[in-house]
Amino acid sequence: MADLAGLRRSARQILDAAIAAGEAGRLTRRALQREGPRLRVGGRVFDLGRVRRVVIVGAGKASGTMAEAAEAVLDGVPVEGVVAVKERRYPGPRRVRVVEAGHPLPDARGEAAGEEILRLARDAGPDDLILCLVSGGGSALTPSPVPGVTLAEKQAVTRLLLECGATINELNAVRKHFSRLKGGQLARAAHPAPVVALLLSDVIGDPLDVIASGPTAPDPTTFDDALEILDRFGLRARLPPSARAHLEAGARGEVEETPKPGDPVLAGVTNVVIGNNGLVLDAAVEEARRIGLAPLLLTRRLHGEAREVARVFAALLDETARGGLAPGRPACLIAGGETTVTLRGRGTGGRCQEFALALVPELATMRGVVVLAAGTDGSDGPTDAAGAFVDPTTLERARGKGLDVRRALAENDSHPIFAVLGDLVVTGPTGSNLMDVYLAVID
Repeated sequence: MADLAGLRRSARQILDAAIAAGEAGRLTRRALQREGPRLRVGGRVFDLGRVRRVVIVGAGKASGTMAEAAEAVLDGVPVEGVVAVKERRYPGPRRVRVVEAGHPLPDARGEAAGEEILRLARDAGPDDLILCLVSGGGSALTPSPVPGVTLAEKQAVTRLLLECGATINELNAVRKHFSRLKGGQLARAAHPAPVVALLLSDVIGDPLDVIASGPTAPDPTTFDDALEILDRFGLRARLPPSARAHLEAGARGEVEETPKPGDPVLAGVTNVVIGNNGLVLDAAVEEARRIGLAPLLLTRRLHGEAREVARVFAALLDETARGGLAPGRPACLIAGGETTVTLRGRGTGGRCQEFALALVPELATMRGVVVLAAGTDGSDGPTDAAGAFVDPTTLERARGKGLDVRRALAENDSHPIFAVLGDLVVTGPTGSNLMDVYLAVID
């Protein structure tokens, strides 16, 4: 009989090492290289003695941790600002205000934070330095709807796209065109002040325009693109009338487009990706090898519908169990990326828990394997868990407690199943947000 408890401990140890490698404060301090009055970042050098003040603005699940680290580097320099987060970590920054706001659905707190960020950007001058700290979740945390479209109407558009299983790229292409911050518009508001943006990427391939909807990046998407996405999902007619009217007016050229590549308002902007999912996967591989496992990195670009991806992952597990994939035993299969969930029911969970739940019947016929799926931010969907464990005993244990796994999957209700079984992975807020990690430890 395989030691499933030991396999779980190994999987959790690998996850913890991966999350530690992506800790936002450490990555921020590494990116901001200070030597006395000189600050070197992203290939640019600033003389802090000539900078009137540093204005720190930002949004994302890790932006509070990033602001705390930036404050430490900028000790003795006039600093002010505001960042919007999903959940505050303590102690946090002292001079930069931290606002907790709604995610994944935006709320009034995020709208107010967006207004404050816009005001700070517009008030900045050429002798100021704007330091923009961005991580995943920033798009929802600072909605900043355009005039004529209410926050509730923007929430409705976001909800429709989430329910249809839209990718983050599709969701952001639409949201940019309802926003006064996204799609390079924060940089437009700050011009001519110099802007440096430090970005933690939660998007496959690290496209600058997609990370938190690219507030300081040129936007290659258009109003026409936003309408095409909505039409693809059959949503245009379901939009609030004011939202549909705004997009259609933009497509007719009656509303100013977001800044495009080459726009002069972006000339003083430097965007630096300081961490991504590849970084945490490399740490996972290294830790797996250190504790005596034979690691195999399957992909850095895992994406697609969570339950469908789970079936492919199960097939790879089966092949490994038969000796066809792993470079040795015991083995550890590792993958990273971000799946999506098309909401069919009214249950509670997240993409990692749904992935794990879809694996339950697949693993029931295997032996000696534990799978862990978790978000590096510590929050999988609107739950208090980062993800979940699953192993060959999960189905039998669920049935023993009267739980119907297939019904729960149909209702997108993964969280209660794993909560009852004691199989949730709970990390608390991690100070990171670099997509998801999927681990399979095989005896």
